[in-house]
Amino acid sequence: MSPTSPKAFPVSWDQFHRDCRALAWRLASAGPFEAIVCITRGGLVPAAIVARELDLRLIESVCIASYHDYKNQGELQVLKDIAPSIKAIGDGQGKGVLVIDDLTDTGKTAKIVRDMLPNAHFAAVYAKPAGRPLIDTFVTEVSQDTWIYFPWDMGLAYQAPIREGSAG
Repeated sequence: MSPTSPKAFPVSWDQFHRDCRALAWRLASAGPFEAIVCITRGGLVPAAIVARELDLRLIESVCIASYHDYKNQGELQVLKDIAPSIKAIGDGQGKGVLVIDDLTDTGKTAKIVRDMLPNAHFAAVYAKPAGRPLIDTFVTEVSQDTWIYFPWDMGLAYQAPIREGSAG
């Protein structure tokens, strides 16, 4: 879904922080976790908040590019793999590792990482129906045709009333 979608879900910094803390609350009983792997770039901010809340210090990233033009999901590229030291935790298949992203949309990115760490616990702040089966824990589900405007992608601007922006 492109940013021109009539179904917009703008998220403020305050709301995102509350949602990340809610995710941490749900994850507190799902562990124990020894490390976090954040899926960059979207997973960086929620990983920092969850790491603080769960008192986790070992944080790694896996870098996967999918939205090359901020509008359409294209071919997925693994730009940076997960460190071997993370892959060696637990059973060597991800047990004890928490994987975090901001959103699971189609599930394609999560599938690539799940293939790397099949026994890891996967969490996202927001989930769409197509990606939900690949996630173990999330906070809020939005429809597949909703575009989430994350706080790092926005500035302060007038927001038209919902009725004005849709056919009704």
